Amino acid sequence: MADQDGENDDKSLFRKAVKGARPLKQDRHNPHRPRRKPVPLQRQRDDQAVMASLLSDDYSPDIETGEELLFVRTGIQQRVLRKFRRGQYSIEAELDLHGRTAAEARELVSQFLQHARASNKRCVRIIHGKGLSSIGKLPVLKVKVNSWLRQKDEVLAFCSARPNDGGTGAVYVLLKKAG
Repeated sequence: MADQDGENDDKSLFRKAVKGARPLKQDRHNPHRPRRKPVPLQRQRDDQAVMASLLSDDYSPDIETGEELLFVRTGIQQRVLRKFRRGQYSIEAELDLHGRTAAEARELVSQFLQHARASNKRCVRIIHGKGLSSIGKLPVLKVKVNSWLRQKDEVLAFCSARPNDGGTGAVYVLLKKAG
């Protein structure tokens, strides 16, 4: 017997349909598990690509062990250049690359220049060595440092150091002012 709106029919149909079913002890879904933070893999790959492209190994002029290095951007005054080449500016930081591979040296040079500039250092020295311990006695890091420094916009000039500061096995680097 159904009442006027058919409510009893609906209830009885439902009871027939679920006959034999047992009620759940918990009607909620599993508690929320905290998700791991996503790893920005593409950003990491992009950062590595940028670091690799900052200092390219593609440029490689033929440099002999005893050759002096010199690079000057346009706009540097002759008086400043003369004092710089004579080693008359105080060395505010130094990086020694002896015993490093080219890949390690590239990363160290990039980090060193960034840190030096952030610390408002204007004149630094990079010791690359003369290559006397390398295969064929060729200055591998000297050639690479020469190339890398030319690619850095913050480098205004660089030249081989005075004999008492490492001679042709080191370079003085003049950096732009930070900011």
